[in-house]
Amino acid sequence: MITVIMPMFIFALIGAISPGPVNIIAAGSGANFGFRRTIPHILGAAIAYTLIVLLAGLGLNQWLTLFPEIGNTLQYAGSAFLLYMSYKIAAAVPLRSEKMTETKQPPSLIEGALAQGLNPKAWLVSMSGISLFVTVHAQSMLYLLIFCIISFTLCLFGVSTWAAAGHSIRSLLSTTRRQIGFNILMGLMLSGTVVSILFIQ
Repeated sequence: MITVIMPMFIFALIGAISPGPVNIIAAGSGANFGFRRTIPHILGAAIAYTLIVLLAGLGLNQWLTLFPEIGNTLQYAGSAFLLYMSYKIAAAVPLRSEKMTETKQPPSLIEGALAQGLNPKAWLVSMSGISLFVTVHAQSMLYLLIFCIISFTLCLFGVSTWAAAGHSIRSLLSTTRRQIGFNILMGLMLSGTVVSILFIQ
């Protein structure tokens, strides 16, 4: 079993730590609001991704193969939501003090879950993982449970890493101009991932 779990772990780690919409949002939130206030987004993303893996393992990928229009709807709905989030990040009003930071709202648990659940990359990665590590084994439900646990843990780790990286550069964003530039950069990066999802794949 260890010969399957180790590749599964590496696969999940690469998927969780690589740049993507959820991680970019986490970095932007960490920089603007701090790590602690980004935790709901992190939890929402990790819970949603685990549910995606579970659904894919229970056969949703077969439904998507039979009815590709479901996948297309998911892709466009997800892209629209992520573009909205990129606008929200890019247009964020600079926070001039800790008091203002408390009144502004970082991404919520629900927004984190939606960003992940409507992220086509999350569905593609999870379905690839299911086909590689779950459906090929006779004890598929056991391997699905293991893959769900690994996916939750590493998604939590991956998104937290990006939030912590954002938090670590807060001191560099001490001026309004730098905050505006950073928020625009994060918004452009997020919208760039949406463009790649829609037109490059």
